[in-house]
Amino acid sequence: MQQCLELAKKALGETYPNPMVGAVIVYKNQIIGKGWHKKAGLAHAEINAINSVADKSLLSKSTLYVNLEPCSHFGKTPPCVKSIQKYKIPRVIIGSIDPNPKVAGRGIKALELSGCEVSHGILKKESDFLNRRFFTFHKKKRPYIILKWAQTSDHYIAPIQRKNEKGNIFWITNNKSLKRVHQWRGQETAILVGVQTIVDDNPKLTTRHCDGLDPLRLILDPQNRTPKKSAVYNDNNPTLFFNKSIEIQNNHKRFIKLDPFNLIALMKYCFNDNIQSIIVEGGKKTIQNFIDANLWDESRVFTSNKKLKSGILSPKLNSEVHSSENFDGDKLNFYFN
Repeated sequence: MQQCLELAKKALGETYPNPMVGAVIVYKNQIIGKGWHKKAGLAHAEINAINSVADKSLLSKSTLYVNLEPCSHFGKTPPCVKSIQKYKIPRVIIGSIDPNPKVAGRGIKALELSGCEVSHGILKKESDFLNRRFFTFHKKKRPYIILKWAQTSDHYIAPIQRKNEKGNIFWITNNKSLKRVHQWRGQETAILVGVQTIVDDNPKLTTRHCDGLDPLRLILDPQNRTPKKSAVYNDNNPTLFFNKSIEIQNNHKRFIKLDPFNLIALMKYCFNDNIQSIIVEGGKKTIQNFIDANLWDESRVFTSNKKLKSGILSPKLNSEVHSSENFDGDKLNFYFN
């Protein structure tokens, strides 16, 4: 099962809206086939594992390990249960039960009805954690929320900006940390900031310092203050501007009226629009609003050796550090809610 998880991780950021799944086929304590789901619309992990087995006659005497329950419904690909039944694989070991209502135990039931011996809950905690975005989306009916910010050693996230300084970003962390952030962007469905971040920094909010897809951009802009010259307004990347007054579709830009204008309404919209995960990158007020509403699942906080002595204080998060990493002097702390 651990090998299934390692295989599944290879597709981090590539399978949305599908989960990450790896599969291993074992015959007489020897791995004879393995595969993983590489991208939505392509073959699932079980099919890739079955296809990798040179001698298909061995499948009827083998055990299939997979970190998520095999699907039993037709989507962009046929149900994996059908292929398992076709090759008469007698035993299936599963990590997590699929939370998607289209599956949710139906895959296991279909296998058992055809005479397959099924076990589940093997490395369940690890399997659930790997697909935490997928599980949160289907169980809580909202995106998985990641909060991210960088702070100085004296807990400031930015200096106080004067009007003639807007657009000039004060970089707190180093290039290695910046690259890591861009990797994260490529792993999530969407990225979110408040309008003040756009006004102050004019960020692109794209994945530039590494390979990866650009996330969908979400801007909280209640009074429609996004400058017409800003990068998010003028490029061709899809962007949603949430506001209190207008509904407009303008090429790749969409203005969406939230009524009421609050995070609950935002979560409802994102769930209905199939936005499975969001990384929230600023500013301080926006991040704090998510914290105060207890609408977050994971926080990633960089702390550099730099000091500001004054400026905008970092968000307040009352949570214990789960784990830490070091990036050439920048300390990265992970928190889970």
